[in-house]
Amino acid sequence: MKSRSKAANVLHDVTLLTDDDLYLFNEGSHFRLYDKLGAHPTAVAGEEGVCFAVWAPNARQVTVMGQFNDWNKSSHPLAPLKSSGIWTGFVPGLPKGTPYKFHIVSHHQNYEVDKADPFAVFNEVPPRTASVVWDLDYEWQDHAWMAERHRANHLQAPISIYEVHLGSWRRHVEEGNRPLNYREVAPLLAEYVKTTGFTHVEFLPIMEHPFYGSWGYQVTGYFAPTSRYGTPQDFMYLIDYLHRNGIGVILDWVPSHFPTDEHGLIFFDGTHLFEHSDPRQGMHKDWNTAIFNYGRNEVRSFLISSAFYWLDKYHIDGLRVDAVASMLYLDYSRREGEWIPNKYGGRENLEAIDFLRRMNAEIYASFPDVQTIAEESTAWPMVSRPTYLGGLGFGFKWDMGWMHDTLDYFRRDPIHRAYHHNQLTFRMIYAFTENFCLALSHDEVVYGKGSLLAKMPGDEWQKFANLRLLLAYMFVQPGKKLLFMGGEFGQYNEWNHESSLDWHLLQYPRHLGVRRLVEDLNRLYRTEPALHELDCDSAGFQWVDANDSANSVLTFLRQSQQQREIILAACNFTPIPRHNYRVGVPRPGFWKEIFNSDAREYGGSGQGNLGGVHSTPLPMHGRLASLNLTLPPLSVTLFKHQTP
Repeated sequence: MKSRSKAANVLHDVTLLTDDDLYLFNEGSHFRLYDKLGAHPTAVAGEEGVCFAVWAPNARQVTVMGQFNDWNKSSHPLAPLKSSGIWTGFVPGLPKGTPYKFHIVSHHQNYEVDKADPFAVFNEVPPRTASVVWDLDYEWQDHAWMAERHRANHLQAPISIYEVHLGSWRRHVEEGNRPLNYREVAPLLAEYVKTTGFTHVEFLPIMEHPFYGSWGYQVTGYFAPTSRYGTPQDFMYLIDYLHRNGIGVILDWVPSHFPTDEHGLIFFDGTHLFEHSDPRQGMHKDWNTAIFNYGRNEVRSFLISSAFYWLDKYHIDGLRVDAVASMLYLDYSRREGEWIPNKYGGRENLEAIDFLRRMNAEIYASFPDVQTIAEESTAWPMVSRPTYLGGLGFGFKWDMGWMHDTLDYFRRDPIHRAYHHNQLTFRMIYAFTENFCLALSHDEVVYGKGSLLAKMPGDEWQKFANLRLLLAYMFVQPGKKLLFMGGEFGQYNEWNHESSLDWHLLQYPRHLGVRRLVEDLNRLYRTEPALHELDCDSAGFQWVDANDSANSVLTFLRQSQQQREIILAACNFTPIPRHNYRVGVPRPGFWKEIFNSDAREYGGSGQGNLGGVHSTPLPMHGRLASLNLTLPPLSVTLFKHQTP
């Protein structure tokens, strides 16, 4: 006989949690909590209903309320499960789609609050804040992708990422400027990404967030895709569709902080449950957000379970971890006296470091064919090195230094670039200390920074030539690639999350030329082993001449494994064409011009080398043979040695 609450039709001895679950959760080692906590539709003795479980160890009473009981705060109480801090109960008769919240009465300060479910898989459309009873039933069709995705995700693979904000990639202007939903965007995005040649899509955070203007970076629902664009199954369909078209999917994930909205994680049970209680440790002043307490076992279980959830239930191929630097340093964006040193007196956040290492180790152990990517903006060592070597264990790290130096260089009038040549060459001192991803991301086209095109100096022709040069330079550098939407066709306006990209620009030849350039760069990057196999290995790169600052020219070689294939890159960062420019090469013979960013089909002037150049036995740059080249204005030209 099941026991029922006297106050309502609630079964209290029905739970999905075993003693092992409780032990692992409290130990900080349960990484699939999404199967146990939250709201799970199930049947008990043939009666359909929902099994609820929520962690609130400092609560005096927890009840579940919703439309099913007219939001009554007392009629459906849950019961504490042993000493775990978890409250559970089974409510029969609740259908899928039922909105609900937990009403929590704390032991402390007579505090009462209505909370959304931290483990909800679906939520009401903001600004509503209730959780919704839902399931994750979906019939996946991406079996071929999942079986082979390791080939698309490993260090030697070509990884070219198209960064997308779903709410503003494309909108229905004729329907009140509404964003496309998950199912509407799937065929359009898949076709566009295939056409432009990117290998992966990275979505800005789609986890539920109350404030649309945060772009998803202030998360309240760590297990729920935002309902703004549809249901969990709709989002699964989008991922499934991309996979079936050979496109990987990366999600932005934010374990660094969370917002202070009352219905969220903050002060959850009348105590600082998920966050530190001391604001010197628990609050980000810059963002007015709370910082997770990484030293708490249950918080580690919560966060790593969130990471597992997207990889497990949604077939995600990688997680880009936001704001890692803010996690690593106790004094991040704080003045003296506003932070607490660690136990050794240092500024390193030892608990966060331990969390990141554990997270990466567990992810790669359970999902060896995915990648984790760190957005880490400092010189913290060994971010993308294995934990057993003392690293943080990420697969890749964004090269923020390259991005800042390169964009600062490109903003300059070419007449001044000779004096800042080191901004281009400095990267190669550290380029292989991490597995780097070169990112021209959303952060560089907001808050008055202007679009990539708008950053470029000169008249209109020079602006477009500089943009083509920037994009080509990124693609021929060692490292994986990421480009934020709009950059691939030269969007002129700064990104606005409230409107669609300016797709009409593609009717103009220069914008269409930029997109053609990106298509060809992606094709070359994917098909030429010399441009991707050794992205993260110094054996894949050689300078030819890094010191021609007077002409603002760089020449270097990209090589495939065992130097089977060699490509020469010649980069002219001025609007002056360089004729009879001699460059030393390691092999004699014919060097075919396989790419020229100044080609007329891209909007360039059409200068070049008539298809290629034969070497002459004239020593140059420490090599026995050399090429006599024409370097078009503001251009990258690529030459591939042709094996006889």
